[in-house]
Amino acid sequence: MAILGSMAASRSPLSRLFTVLLAGLLAGLALAVAALPGNLLLGFATRSAIGTYAALPDALRTPATPQRSYLYANDGKTLITTFYDVNRTDVPLSEIAPVMRQAIVAAEDRRFYDHGGADLRGLARALVANVKGGGTEQGGSTLTMQYVRNVLKTDPTRTAEERAAATDPTIGRKIQEIRYAGALEQSLGKDEILNRYLNIAYFGSGAYGIAAASQRYFGKPPAKLTLAESALLAGLVQSPDAYSPIDGDKDEALARRSYVLDSMVATGAITAGQAAQAKAEPLTLHPTQQPNGCTAVAQGHDDWGYFCDYLRRWWVTQPAFGATVPEREQALRAGGYTVVTSLDPKVQATAQQQATKVYGYDNKRALPIAAVQPGTGQVLAMAVNRHYSLADNPAGQANHPNTVNPLISGGASVDGYQAGSTFKLFTMLAALESGRTLSTGFDAPAKLPTRYAAEGPGSCDGHWCPANANPDWMDGYRMMWDGFGRSVNTYFVWLAEQVGQDKVVEMAQRLGITFRADSDAAFAKDNAANWGSFTLGVAATTPLDLANAYATVAAEGTYCTPVPVVSVTAANGDKVPVGQPSCKRVLDADVAHAATDAARCPVGQQSPYGQCNGGTATTVNDILDGRPVAGKTGSSEENATETFVGFTPQVAVAGIAANPDDPTDSVGSAVQAKVIDAVARVIATAVKGQPEKAFVAPSRELAGEPRRPVERPPVVPDRRSDRDDPRSLLQRWLDRRG
Repeated sequence: MAILGSMAASRSPLSRLFTVLLAGLLAGLALAVAALPGNLLLGFATRSAIGTYAALPDALRTPATPQRSYLYANDGKTLITTFYDVNRTDVPLSEIAPVMRQAIVAAEDRRFYDHGGADLRGLARALVANVKGGGTEQGGSTLTMQYVRNVLKTDPTRTAEERAAATDPTIGRKIQEIRYAGALEQSLGKDEILNRYLNIAYFGSGAYGIAAASQRYFGKPPAKLTLAESALLAGLVQSPDAYSPIDGDKDEALARRSYVLDSMVATGAITAGQAAQAKAEPLTLHPTQQPNGCTAVAQGHDDWGYFCDYLRRWWVTQPAFGATVPEREQALRAGGYTVVTSLDPKVQATAQQQATKVYGYDNKRALPIAAVQPGTGQVLAMAVNRHYSLADNPAGQANHPNTVNPLISGGASVDGYQAGSTFKLFTMLAALESGRTLSTGFDAPAKLPTRYAAEGPGSCDGHWCPANANPDWMDGYRMMWDGFGRSVNTYFVWLAEQVGQDKVVEMAQRLGITFRADSDAAFAKDNAANWGSFTLGVAATTPLDLANAYATVAAEGTYCTPVPVVSVTAANGDKVPVGQPSCKRVLDADVAHAATDAARCPVGQQSPYGQCNGGTATTVNDILDGRPVAGKTGSSEENATETFVGFTPQVAVAGIAANPDDPTDSVGSAVQAKVIDAVARVIATAVKGQPEKAFVAPSRELAGEPRRPVERPPVVPDRRSDRDDPRSLLQRWLDRRG
C-alpha cells in the first residue's frame, strides 16, 4: 500500500511538507540499503527491524480468520446450506492451480521468492514515485506485508479499534507491518505464506479467499482454474470492488487481466504466446451465490429450513462453541465447521410429500411431521406444508404459505398442539411400572363419573364425567390391549385414577414431553394429581416431542435427547465432542416391551398373547406389509386435531393435523385416515432396505392372565371412534383448573 502518498494527500500543507521530507529521507535510506550486497542486506533486515516469531500476535502465528460453516445431510454430501459473515473457506496450496499461484505473485509481488518479507527495492521505488507524484501512484507492500495487514484487520479475536488500526495511514503502523512480515518470513516457508495469503485476500463480490472467489466467479474449485481465469482473479486484488466483473467494471477487469498476463511473461511463468492466447479469451463467468443461513437452503428444498432452524437453535445451547449465545452464533457463522446433520434426504422428501398431500401450502391447516431414530435420538426429518421463508403472505394469512416459526419442534411462540389419545401411552406405562399387568381389566362404561369437580355438559352431578366416543365399540370389559387398541376413554381415565395422575404426568415428562404452554407447565407443577383429563391428551405437545417419546419405548426404555447432528468437524480437522447420542434408561425394558405389545393393537397387528381385537389405524399393517409396527391415534376435543404416531425398532414418526393459528378451528375426523396414511408411508421409507426387526415379547409376569375370551373378529370403527374428549373448550379450561 502506498501509505506515505495517502498521508501526504490528506494533511495540511505543513504536514504534507514534513511527510515529503521524511519520505525522501526514508527513500534515500531504502535506496542505500537496497544497494548493499544480497547477504549483507538479508542480515541487515534480519537484525534491525524484524523482531521474532514468538513476539508476533497470536493471530499471525495461528490465524483466526473467519470461515463459512457447511451443513450437510446425513450422507455427508448433500449440502443443506452454509453460514457465514465472511464468505471464505481455507484450502491447501495443493488444491490451488499452479497458474493461480504464479498469477498472484506476478500481479502483486514479483520478487516474492527473493525478499525477506519487505522488498526494500520495491519500497524505495514506491516512495520516490509517490513523493514525486504527490499521491498514491505505487504500492510497496509485499505479499507477506499484505497478509499481515489482512489478518490483523479481520482477526475476530481483536477489538474493532484494533482491527481498524491495522490499516491506519501512519509510518509507525507501516514499520510494524514490516517487522511482522520479516518475523513471519524467518519462521514460515514461502509456500506457506503464499497459501495463507491466497486464503485471506479479498477478491470482490463478497468472496474472501481463492476458494470462495473461484466459486463466486467461475463456479468451480480453485484447482481447476485456467490461466485466463487465474489472471483475472489475481488482477482483482488491487481494487476488488472496482474491478469485479460482477459488481464493478468489466473492461477494467479485462485490462487488469492483461496486465497480470504480461507480468507473468516478465517473471518467466508463461510465454508471450500463452499470454496472447489467454488475452484473446472472452470473459466467461459462471457466477454462483453461496447460500447463507436457513432461509437460503438449496433451491426447491425450502422445507429443509425447519430442520436447519432446529439445528441452529440446538447449536446455541452447546458450550463447546462458546461461553455465551452470541459467541456460539458467531462460531457458526465464522468458525469454518463442517456439520454432518442427521437429516435423511429420502425420509425428509417423503415426509414433505405426505404433508403437502394432506394439506396444500396455502391451507390454513397444517400437518407437521417429525421422524426420530430410536436409540440415538437423531432427528431424521422435519416436514410441514409451509415454505420456510420470510416472504410476505397474502393479506389475512398469518403463517401460510410462508413462515419461519418452529411448527414441528416447538419453541418461540409455538407451544404445540393437543395430541389426544396418544397420551394414553403414558398412563399405560405408569400402570405397568406400578406393577399392574397388561391383563388389568375394567368394565368400561359409556360414561365414567370421576372425583374431579366440574360443571357443564361434560359433568355428572358436579363431577367430570368423560365418555366413550363410540359406546357400541368401546364399552365393556377391557384390558390394556384392547383398551389401547380401541382407544377406550373411560378405561384409561379409570386406570389413571388407580395409578395417580401425577405419576402419569411424570411419566410423560420422563419421556421428553415438554410443557411449553404456561398453563400446562403450571398445572403439571402445582396440581398434577388433579389433572384428570391429562391421559386424554389435552396438554400441548409437538410432533418431535411425541415421536421421541414413542422412540423411547421402541428403544426398549432408553431415552435419547433429540439431536440434529451426526458429527461436527472444526476448520483444523479436529472432531468437536458434540452430537453423540446422549441416552439413559428411563424405563425397565420389560415395561417397554409390554407397552409395545399393546401398541400393536391399534395398527391392526396381533400381540404374541393374542389379545388384540380391534384398532383405530389398521391400515398401517397393510402399508408396512406386515412388518412389525406399533402406534397410536389421537383425536382431541371436537376433532380440533388429529394425530398418529407409529414406530418400529428403527424409527418413530409422529404427525399432528392442526391449525397452528387457531386451536378452535377443528380439522375434522375425516382427515384422521389421511394422517395415518401419511405417517405410515414415512415409516415405510425410513425402514426400506433395512432388515426386518421383531419386537421383544413382554414377560408372562407383565402380561398377566386374561380373564375373558378374546373377541373375534376385529370390528372396524367409524371415523369418530377415537374422539377422546368431547367436552367444550370452556369446560376443559375449567377442568384443568380444578
